[in-house]
Amino acid sequence: MKNLKHTNMRDSEQRLKEMQESLMGGGVYVDPTPITAGQQVTVLYNGLLSKSGADQVYLHVGYGKGHNWVHLGDYPMHRIGWGWEKTISMEEDSRFNFCFKDSANNWDNNSGRNWSYEVHNGDF
Repeated sequence: MKNLKHTNMRDSEQRLKEMQESLMGGGVYVDPTPITAGQQVTVLYNGLLSKSGADQVYLHVGYGKGHNWVHLGDYPMHRIGWGWEKTISMEEDSRFNFCFKDSANNWDNNSGRNWSYEVHNGDF
């Protein structure tokens, strides 16, 4: 198992390559899922902004249901061979919502739907 600097994934570049080849989820992969509050989550991105040659991509996140996001944040992603990645800590047991923007303020918001995952508190 390879120890990567920016991710908790086994091999993020290989995962992005597989994702690109299979055209999964609009170029977005989240690991691990399901998501538990307090854990580290890695978001991999190889979507529209990556393909358009963005010099920097930011992960735009918020928590909550629908379009009522709270605790908003923009996190610069790290360029890797097949796209971009960012590992963040899930501080809330709410809905994790995110999309992407580049340094020119172009957005990839999944055609207005964004990406969204339920974050549970660890109880099953």
